[in-house]
Amino acid sequence: MKGFKVPLLEKEKRVLLENFLSLSVLQAVNYLAPLITLPYLVRVLGPDKFGLIAFSQAFIGYFMVLTDYGFNLSATREISINRDNKEKVSEIFNSVMIIKLGLLVLALLLMTVIVFSFEKFRKDWIVYYLTFGMVVGQVLFPTWFFQGMERMKYITFLNILAKLIFTGAIFVFVREQAHYIYVPLINSLGFIISGILALWIVFKDFGVKIMLPSWEAVKRELRDGFPLFLSTASIPLFNDTNIFILGLFADNTTVAIYTLAARIIGALIATQVPIVNSIFPWMSRELELNPSNALKKLRKIRNAGVIVYLIALSTIGILSNWLIPFIFGEEFKPSIFPLLIMLYVPLICYIANIYGNQILINLKKSELFSISLILTGILNIIIIIPLVLLFKENGAAISRLISESFLMLMLYGFSKRELRKIDETLSL
Repeated sequence: MKGFKVPLLEKEKRVLLENFLSLSVLQAVNYLAPLITLPYLVRVLGPDKFGLIAFSQAFIGYFMVLTDYGFNLSATREISINRDNKEKVSEIFNSVMIIKLGLLVLALLLMTVIVFSFEKFRKDWIVYYLTFGMVVGQVLFPTWFFQGMERMKYITFLNILAKLIFTGAIFVFVREQAHYIYVPLINSLGFIISGILALWIVFKDFGVKIMLPSWEAVKRELRDGFPLFLSTASIPLFNDTNIFILGLFADNTTVAIYTLAARIIGALIATQVPIVNSIFPWMSRELELNPSNALKKLRKIRNAGVIVYLIALSTIGILSNWLIPFIFGEEFKPSIFPLLIMLYVPLICYIANIYGNQILINLKKSELFSISLILTGILNIIIIIPLVLLFKENGAAISRLISESFLMLMLYGFSKRELRKIDETLSL
């Protein structure tokens, strides 16, 4: 028995390391691509057109959340549990894809109604339709499948391909402000191409069969994903909604100023993705087998991340007064203050992920995770409009900081309570 466990443990470590390295490479590219294209786009498009593109992406973000339907968590868990059963994996895959395609049609209909009902959207309708290609590509790309199978290298390869297409095409085709329409087109094509290739890999390398799943299987996926859909639907209420609300009450230039700060914060948040995504499937199994050991390791990961973020974010804050004008131009100097307001949001998000995704979801307490996000989303909606009216881009930044802090505290409280229910000795 001992001779069996050691190789198995070593295999799990190798898989975890491979996933971590794959996601690290991916996030390095995700981090570097904006650093290359963002300053270029900001200078070529100018604040007005850059703000329009940012506003359209925030708007389309709602439809991406709708079509995701929480499957990046619920379906990941199901695939992970059943990954050695090819028939079951095929059933889950087809059930999820049928639901996502149905949601895609619904999203397109909803967007069409909104775009042609309001002048603010109607005058730039082509921008929104081109940006909607991102939704199509995301529906086609089964991130949840690769995560559940713990084969993150496929996610890495295909996303890097999409980024290379986008980055290269931006410099080739976007040469002046009038070319702003090419930005959403190029972005969408990158998403769609990687999505098609991802499906080809699923069928070719994993032996997934196209089949018509039972209605019961579809209903099960809908039911399991719904609490997490409510959770993920709440995320834009204190992320993309800040850009969206700002765009409703301010001009495109103001949107661009806030968006630049938010994109920098987003890039910093993205640096934690390799860690949190790599350990999620492992934590799912380890919390059932050995919760004490799982929490001990998670505590080390949390503490190390806090130290690294404190040092990195403080350094960025000190240098921001010089970096922003140097990289993005004097026009974007007003982005410094909202950036400083949101500076420690990446650290707050990291801690929230530890207590929310890694603990609550893996303890199958998705409803508590949902409640936390829904209440946070409601709080953000309540405070953002008056803050934006009073302080514009700085108000949007304040709202983001308050909302993320509130979410972290709720997830911390719920996870501590649930761990005590399992065992009074367990803590994180």
